[in-house]
Amino acid sequence: MIVRISGEGQYELADDDKDRLNTLENAVVSVVESGQEASFEDTFGALLDFVRDAGARVGDDELEGSDVILPPADTTFAEAGAEFTGEGLIPD
Repeated sequence: MIVRISGEGQYELADDDKDRLNTLENAVVSVVESGQEASFEDTFGALLDFVRDAGARVGDDELEGSDVILPPADTTFAEAGAEFTGEGLIPD
């Protein structure tokens, strides 16, 4: 599975990582939907850190379609409100 962090690059994650990725993304959706702005930075950071740590960086010269596109690391809580809602960003 290819995950893009906007403005940063793409990472290839094993298919086995999809459940953990989905759990972390659902946590971000929950924080955003419940208005927990104070928890957003840590929760969103954990999602991005997982992608960076578990994934293998895809070279800039390789063209791969992204299965998931995450907002950039500097996304604000207000901006996240438009991205992380309902079903979230990760397809089932």
